[in-house]
Amino acid sequence: MRDDEARYEAVSSRDARFDGEFFFAVVTTGIYCRPSCPAVTPKRVNVRFFPSAAAAQGAGFRACRRCRPDAVPGSAEWNVRADLVGRAMRFIGDGVVDREGVGGLARRLGYSARQVQRQLTAELGAGPVSLARARRAHTARLLLQTTELPVTELAFAAGFASIRQFNDTMRDIYAGTPSELRAAAGRAGVGRRTVGGESVRSAGGGIALRLAYRGPYAAAEVFDFLQVRAVPGVEETAGARGSRTYRRTLRLAYGSGIAEVDEHAGAPRRRRPPAGLVCPAERGADGGWLECRLRLTDLRDLSTAVQRLRRLFDLDADPYAVAERLGTDPILGPLVAARPGLRSPGAADPEELAVRTVLGGPPERAAELVRAYGKPLDAPDGGLTHLFPAPGDLTGAEVPEPVRALCAALADGAIVLDAGADRDAAERALAALPGVGPRSAAAIRMRALGDPDVPAAEAAAPEGAAPGAGWRPWGAYALHHLWRAGLLPDGEFPEADLSVYAPVGASAG
Repeated sequence: MRDDEARYEAVSSRDARFDGEFFFAVVTTGIYCRPSCPAVTPKRVNVRFFPSAAAAQGAGFRACRRCRPDAVPGSAEWNVRADLVGRAMRFIGDGVVDREGVGGLARRLGYSARQVQRQLTAELGAGPVSLARARRAHTARLLLQTTELPVTELAFAAGFASIRQFNDTMRDIYAGTPSELRAAAGRAGVGRRTVGGESVRSAGGGIALRLAYRGPYAAAEVFDFLQVRAVPGVEETAGARGSRTYRRTLRLAYGSGIAEVDEHAGAPRRRRPPAGLVCPAERGADGGWLECRLRLTDLRDLSTAVQRLRRLFDLDADPYAVAERLGTDPILGPLVAARPGLRSPGAADPEELAVRTVLGGPPERAAELVRAYGKPLDAPDGGLTHLFPAPGDLTGAEVPEPVRALCAALADGAIVLDAGADRDAAERALAALPGVGPRSAAAIRMRALGDPDVPAAEAAAPEGAAPGAGWRPWGAYALHHLWRAGLLPDGEFPEADLSVYAPVGASAG
C-alpha cells in the first residue's frame, strides 16, 4: 500500500484490511475517512492519502461521521518496527506525551525533541503533539458519548490542558461542539450508542466499548492461552468455551481499573477483496471487535487502559501479512490455513509479565506473591481481589533471588519494559541478570514487549520448517502455530518454564 493507485483500489473496494494503515481525504468535502468507508467512492482526482489521522487533521480535514476514521485498529507496523518512529508511536499510544510532554517522550527515546519532531513529521506528516492531540480527541469523543461526565471534567480526563483547547479541537476534528456531539449520540439510541465502527454504552458506572481488529481473529485460542495462565486474585476467566469473559485488574498511571473482555467476537459482513489484493492464505472476514468493559478510578487512564488491552489481545496485528509470509513454509502453511487469525498475546502490564516469567511455576505460585505483596482492591470484585505488586514492592520481599534482582533493575530504571522500550537492549539486560538468562529474556521480549518477531524463535524450528528469513518478521506467530499444533517439543522454546507454553489440553511433559 505504498502506491497511491493501490490505495485508491483498496478505497474503491472498501477493503477493511487497510483500516488504520492509511487514511484518505476528499478535497471537495473536506472530510477524511478510513479505506472501508461505506460512502460513495470519490473521484480519484479529488482524493488525497495520509499515513495517519493526525496528518489528515493537520491538513485541515475533518473526521467522517459515518466511518469514524479515528476508531480503527492501529497499524501493525508500529508493533514490528524497532526504530525511533515505531517506538515513538507505541509511547504516544500509551499516553506518554499527555503525561510527560514531548520532552519526556524524547528522554525515553534517547533523542532530542527536535530529532523526534523531525522524524515523525517526515514519515507521518504530523509531530508528537499532533499525534497525541488526535488521540486525546478520540478519547474525548468516547467519553462524551458513553458517560454523563460534565464537559469540564471530561476535558481534563481526556488529557486536554484547558476547556478552550478542548472545544477548539473538537470543532476542528469533528465539526461540532462537545454538546452537539453528545446530543447526536443520544439521538442514535438509548442504552447503546454507535460510534462509527465502535458501539459503546454505559456500563454500571464504567465504559463499555468494542475493541476493533482487522481480519480473522482466533478468539478461542487467545482465551485458551490466557485462561490457563490466569493468576488468581488478578485475573479470572468465566463461562464456557466460545462465550467466556476474561477479567483482570490494571495498575495504571493515575489509579487502577478492572477490565472485562468477552470471547464472543462481533464481525461485519464479509466482502470479497479486489483482485490482486488477496494474500495466499486469506480465509477470514474483514475484521470485527471484542466487547470490553472498563471501570477506572481515574478516567485519565482510559486511553492507556485501552491500549494495554489491545496489546494483551494482539488486536493491532495484520493477520494477512502473517499468513502471506508463514503460509509458504512447508510445516506452517497447513497450520496457518487451519487456524486463520491466530494471535500472539502480549501483556497488560509488562513488568508483571516479566516477574511472572522469572518466577516460573504454575499461576498459583504467582498468586501467593499477589496475596503476600499485592495491593488489595478497596472492594473485591468477583475473584479479583488485588493489583499485582509493583517491582518496588518486591525488592526487599522474600522471593527467589532472580526475581529480586529483576525487580531491583526495574525499580531503579536499569531495565525498562515500557511500550516503546528498545527491545534488543532490554533483552540483553534481562539475559545478564543472575538466574534469568536468555530463555526467560526471549519470552519476556515476546510478550511483555510485544515483539512479533522474536529472533530466538529460529532455534525452535522443527525439522522441515524454514525459519530465519522465511519467518521474519513474524517469528512469534510461527511459535504459536507450532505450540497449538503440538509440533514444538518441550525444551525447544527459549523460556524458563516451558510447560506453560504447551498446547492447551496437551501434556506438559
